[in-house]
Parts: sequence; C-alpha cells; structure tokens
Amino acid sequence: MSSPERKAGEGEEPATEAENTVDKTEDDADSGHAEAETESEEDLPTIETPTIFNVSPFSTPKSSRLPPLFDPSTQHPNVPVGWPDNATAPLPIYKIHSIQTPHSSRMSVIKVQPFIHGEDLTDATSLCWPYIPRRLLALLITICVLIAVSVILAIGLGVGLSCSGKFHCTSSARCIRTSALCDGVKDCGQGEDELNCVRLSGKLSVLQIRSKGVWRSVCWESWSSSLGFSACKQLGYSSYVNSSSIPISSVESAFQKKLVALGPGFLTLRPNYKVHSSFYLKKVQCRSGLITALKCIECGTRPGLKSRIAGGNVSAPGQNPWQVSLQYQNQYLCGGSLITNQWIVTAAHCVFGFTNPALWSVRVGLIDQPVSGASDLSVSKIFYHGSYHPEQYKYDIALIKLTQALTFSGQVQPICLPNYGETFTPGSMCWISGWGATESGGEVSVSLHSAQVPLLTTTQCGRTGLSPWNICAGYKKGGANTCLGDSGGPLACVDSVWKLVGAASWSQGCEKPNSLGVYTSITYALPWIQQNLEKEEAEQTV
Repeated sequence: MSSPERKAGEGEEPATEAENTVDKTEDDADSGHAEAETESEEDLPTIETPTIFNVSPFSTPKSSRLPPLFDPSTQHPNVPVGWPDNATAPLPIYKIHSIQTPHSSRMSVIKVQPFIHGEDLTDATSLCWPYIPRRLLALLITICVLIAVSVILAIGLGVGLSCSGKFHCTSSARCIRTSALCDGVKDCGQGEDELNCVRLSGKLSVLQIRSKGVWRSVCWESWSSSLGFSACKQLGYSSYVNSSSIPISSVESAFQKKLVALGPGFLTLRPNYKVHSSFYLKKVQCRSGLITALKCIECGTRPGLKSRIAGGNVSAPGQNPWQVSLQYQNQYLCGGSLITNQWIVTAAHCVFGFTNPALWSVRVGLIDQPVSGASDLSVSKIFYHGSYHPEQYKYDIALIKLTQALTFSGQVQPICLPNYGETFTPGSMCWISGWGATESGGEVSVSLHSAQVPLLTTTQCGRTGLSPWNICAGYKKGGANTCLGDSGGPLACVDSVWKLVGAASWSQGCEKPNSLGVYTSITYALPWIQQNLEKEEAEQTV
C-alpha cells in the first residue's frame, strides 16, 4: 500500500536531491519498539497484524548504523533523507513484529482496519451483500424476467384494450377519441389524425368530409372551384377537373343522412387550407336538395379492345395505357398501374427488401420489351404497407413515386381509383394484363398480354387465409390467369370508366384448373393509398 503524501511542518528543512532518505522511528518507553531483521522470502513467517495500528514514519535503515549523510544535530528526525547514489544493493526485506508509535502533531495518522482472519469474504456480511446460493439466485433472476415479460405484455394488451373504439396513433402508442379525428388539431405525433379527412364515395363520387370523427356529405350551396382544388389536394392529387351537383336522392342511402355545409369563413382561403376544418363547417339539411360530386383527374379511358393472357392474344397499343413495367437493376421484375402522372400502384412483395429507389426504373407505354432506346423513368420514393408480411396474403400493396411527373398521351393514361363504399359484383368481367409467363414454368413474355376474367367470391375462391384485403378472379376450369411475372399488375373493371379493382398478388399453376388468381383489394387499401398521396402532396406545397 502506498504511503500518503506528507507535508513539511513549520521549522522543517526540505531534503535535497543529493541527500539520502531515511526514516527515523521515535520509540516510546511504554509503547514497545520496531525491530527489523533481514530474511529471505522463503523464510518469512506470516505477518501478525494488529487489529488497529497507527502508521507514521519509521526508520528503514540500510544497516545497523545511520547513513553517513545523516547529522542528528542539523537533520530533523521526521524529514527523510536520500540514500547515497552509490547504493546498489537491493533493499532488504524486513519482518515487522509490532509497531506502536506516538502520535506526531506534525504528521497525519492513518488508521487501518484489516480483514478478518479465518473467515470467508463472502461470509463477512458487513463487507458484502448477504450470501445467496446459486440456485436461489437463478430462481430470483428467472422470476424477475417473467415479471418483466408479464409487465410488457400487460402494457401492450392494455394499449390494445384502451384503443378499443378509439383511434390508434401509428406514430406513437397514444389512443384518441374518434371525435378528435379531423378537428383541425394534430393530436398524433405525425398528425395522422388529420389525414384521410376527405373522400369520394359511391359510384357518383360524392364528396364527403370527416369532421370530429363523423363522415358527412357536402351540400352544394356555398361550394366553389377553389374549394374543389383544395379538396383534391387533400385527396393527394395535384390537379382538379370540376365539381358538380347531384340530387341527394340519386346517391346511395348511406350518403344521404349526414350532411354538412361550409360557413362564410371559407371566403378567405389561407394556404394549405383544409376543407374539413371545423371552423368553417356547420351541420345542415341541404336547402337546395343537392350535394357535391368531385372530379380531380381525367382517368380510366382507353380503346375498347379485348385479348387474353394465358393462351390469349397480345395487347394492342393503348389497350392498357396504365400498365407499367418495373425494372430492377435494368431487368423486368413486376408490373404496376399508373394512377396519377407521378404515382404507381404495385404489390408489396415486388419491392419488399428492395426499397432503394436508385436501383429501380419505370417504363411506360410499352407493348414489347426489352426495347432498345426505351426511356427509363427514375424513381424517387417507394412505400409498402407497414403491416405486410411475406408469409401472409394481407397488406400486399405498395406505391412508387416517379422523380418527375410524366406527360399523358394516347399510350400513357392513368387508371381511376375506386371510391369508398364502391362494390364490384362477383361475376363481373374484368381485365388482367402483364408480361408474365403464358404457361406454367415458362419464361416471362416479351409482349404484353391481357385477358378477361370473372370476379369470384371468397367462398368460390376456395382459398384459406383470405381476408377483405383479397379479391379472387379467374376460371375454376383453368384458362386465363395471372402467372409468374404478372405480380403487381392491374385487375381493371369498367363501368363508365376503367377502375383499378385489384393488384396481382399471387397465383398457383397459372392456367391450370382451380389455379385462381388472388389480388389485393384496392377499395380496402384506399385509405392507405390516399394517406401517403396526401402527405406527399402536402410536403410539395410547403
């Protein structure tokens, strides 16, 4: 143990570097003495340490006589002096029998409490925590882990139960009342409670606004084109076509009961105006008997040609103008559907694990590929549904955003998204298209093929594990069906315009009997699609 630093008291003369060091012990007649004997390490007995002793400077002579440089008449006894420079012999080892030195007023005194002899350190309860057997310790650790897991599960279950009937903020664990949705106040961390507050519903595209958690159809009175443009921006579109009035009695009954009108405050529209702002809304019965329909984009138009995929004909130019080819590292990988001049809908399994936009490109307006000199459109962003899992059928939906908006032409057109509440009757004939193989085990096709298939119910599909996220289409006897390479491509149905009903998700056996195609329902995925489009549109206008 190192000795503590000593300070010179009054009257002490500091030693020079040329002096030799010596410690002088002042013995008291009643307190014993210190005796030093030189011994080898092998012969050293065990040191008998007193229970408590005082440590102060004591002499460690090199021999029985003092060094020649020590002068008792001039050197203070408590100030050490150095050994001569020519001292080369190793220092001897001393056996200490006992030490009891008088207290010096010039020196600090250190009291040392030694360890207890004859006892295991683990048994010294005053020095360590109580001894615990290993088995008991392991048991305690196991119990603590189980308690921690139980607490975590309880918290998670508690959040789930507390969100029953409430809105769960995806950016946090917070749950808010549905009446707080679309009230103009961002209660969630990323403001998701103020998204999806405008929608188009039913076959006639009725404009509905969600205010304080309740969806209401918008009365025609006090409506204007400037409001229409603001509503389209909230739907994720950068364009606005027109607004129109329709009789309340002509729409589905679900959209006739709850109505709302804009108050006079809308006359002074501010930037990034939100039409669902409660300050400008009032519950009314539409005096005119008319409600508002909205159109944000020209979409869903094409030549009326019919072909087939598996065992069918090659598509004609302009027959599927929304069909795009998704290239990963300059190789065709999946299909997709153009829904605006900058957004493409495809399947999540096409991009899952491959979300680096720099490795993707998009080709539009093609029939045959590869085509030399075809222009590749760069990709800026890729989104897929956060709940998607490769081993499940749900949430197989993704969005791809082009770096630059493209220009529409006769060969390049967007397809319309379905409206909320819009249903497509089983048995309806719809169309599928893609560059996938035309037979099981075949290579992807050079030419774009398309085919007509009927919509089926989940029961008719005969697949287990399906949910409202899925739509079935195809022939039980075999024939036209999506195949390898058609993933992400469109399932398109026509009424007055062509609408994207599904995105090709998976199939088994291509054209074989009972090998029906399964598609992601775009109607069910619509809130997720609109939310992402709305967020991106809002960022561009900031």
